[in-house]
Amino acid sequence: MVKTVGKLTLKDVAAQLGVSNATVSNAFNRPGQLSRELREHILDQCRVIGYPGPNAAARSLRTGKTGIIGVMLSNYLSYSFSDPVAHQFLQGLAEVFEEREYNLLVMPSRDHVKLTSGYESFVDGFIVYGPPQPQKLDQLISQHKSIITVDFEIEGCVSVNIDNYAGALACAEHALASMSSSGHAAILGLRINDQNRVCRLEEGLLFAESTITIQRLRGFQDAAKAYKTPIHPRMIWQIPDNTHKQGYQAAKEALMSDPRPEVLLCMSDRIALAALQAARHLGLRVPEDVKITGFDDIPESHTQHPTLTTVHQQSKDKGTIAAEIFLGMREEKSLVLATELMIRESCP
Repeated sequence: MVKTVGKLTLKDVAAQLGVSNATVSNAFNRPGQLSRELREHILDQCRVIGYPGPNAAARSLRTGKTGIIGVMLSNYLSYSFSDPVAHQFLQGLAEVFEEREYNLLVMPSRDHVKLTSGYESFVDGFIVYGPPQPQKLDQLISQHKSIITVDFEIEGCVSVNIDNYAGALACAEHALASMSSSGHAAILGLRINDQNRVCRLEEGLLFAESTITIQRLRGFQDAAKAYKTPIHPRMIWQIPDNTHKQGYQAAKEALMSDPRPEVLLCMSDRIALAALQAARHLGLRVPEDVKITGFDDIPESHTQHPTLTTVHQQSKDKGTIAAEIFLGMREEKSLVLATELMIRESCP
């Protein structure tokens, strides 16, 4: 077949291939409607004659669907793509949508990132990972499109969460059970107040913007009360960003406190791994001198030495489930996924 010069329409292509307009359209947009052999034959012939497929804008006007899903992240894009937990979530999301030939439009939610005019009206719906800036969430809601939230909840929307409270409670109970009667514990928290620096909680008021943070903090505190070792605010550190540098700073301050804590309860594995390094640099043995726990169970948690006692959360599954609910492959109802305590060397 000779390659055709000029702009081709779907009708032109169907006539050249001797098939119906619907067959060509299905080859590009609804692959499940055709046999694999027929679809591959049509796509191969389209490549030969230089036909890229139906016009996306025209298809959107006709069907009211673009095949594009908006994914709003609560953090900077650079952070989200480097964070192991966010990376696993996005992997689960992408695998489901890619298999069904949907595209993703990934968007951050931070004040300095301006919403691109009109983008929110072009997508078929939104999956929102973590609580975004309020004005951006309001803008999404105003579109009256499907919204699925992950790691937080808003009224009227389906959500996918993990049981952060139960995970933190089980982890803290395990760690505190082995602490001496005169021992102390400290919490290395994540975004638990409005201070944009590493500091103790007593330097800033607790705020509840992050559901995850509050649930994990309450789990830690309730375990401490049960063991009659309440944790004073001066032994709770605020870490504004989940980075090794800030986690290391907070851990070093905690481990140099008097009295030195026997247990560090960390709200993420990144913070806990930084705490392991800080302890080594201070000449402390883990777990003999200080026991350290994390939360998330990222791959590094079981490849570092000592391996990290942590809470396993189903990060990739959250993405998979959110995508499947969005596509109607699962029942449209909110889910709370269970966590699992992983006992390893840092707190046996």
